[in-house]
Amino acid sequence: MSKIRERLQREKKETELLLRCIPTTVVTLFVVSVICMNLLAEKTLVQLPWIALDGGILISWLSFMCMDVITKHFGPGASNRISLLAVGINLLTCLIFFVAGSLPSSAGDYRAFDGIFRGTWFILLGSTVAFLSSAVINNMLNFSIGHAFKRNPNGRLAYAMRAYVSTFIAQFLDNLIFSLIVFVGFAPIFWDGFHWTVLQCVMCALTGAVAELVMEIAFSPIGYRVVTRWRANHVGKEYLDFVAKEKQV
Repeated sequence: MSKIRERLQREKKETELLLRCIPTTVVTLFVVSVICMNLLAEKTLVQLPWIALDGGILISWLSFMCMDVITKHFGPGASNRISLLAVGINLLTCLIFFVAGSLPSSAGDYRAFDGIFRGTWFILLGSTVAFLSSAVINNMLNFSIGHAFKRNPNGRLAYAMRAYVSTFIAQFLDNLIFSLIVFVGFAPIFWDGFHWTVLQCVMCALTGAVAELVMEIAFSPIGYRVVTRWRANHVGKEYLDFVAKEKQV
């Protein structure tokens, strides 16, 4: 019991230290992108016999780019912690939206507003499960691939490869898990038979992963510059020293 208490206290201390050290701009962009993904996933943009896409594809690349930046500089554990923070804030936001959408108003017709912001519980469930699963996979893949570059682990090539490979695989799994849960599992029951086929889900996952990879390629130079600047300015040194010391214990 004492070991569990000590571990929890250590986790609490490490998380508090991370939140003090990590730049707020990246955390803010990350959290906002997760919230937007949940809202945009309510809308199907494309539905053909062989492919379907939801609106979340427009913003999910930003979430993964932020995770790549955090993982590169602070490590996968830090990125996992920030991912949990983003999910928690998203759940709180959805609760506030649900309450606001449920409150009656005589000032006008707010049915469209209520329909969007009250959300759909199984979309929230699907997006949460898919995001948490893919976030852990992305962060661990990114970190593991980085170790393969022994000669120049901080170079452009190393950053690009760890970002591209981890993003593509994790995005594919994110899209696939989400679409299977929502559009194969729950949509036929609660949306009057509306659904996606398994083929549409797989093609959505693949097409989405390719689209996210293109976005990652386009914007990864920004992420690389951010990480390079953090390293040059010793951003988060207190946290990094703490983690290094814990590994030696």
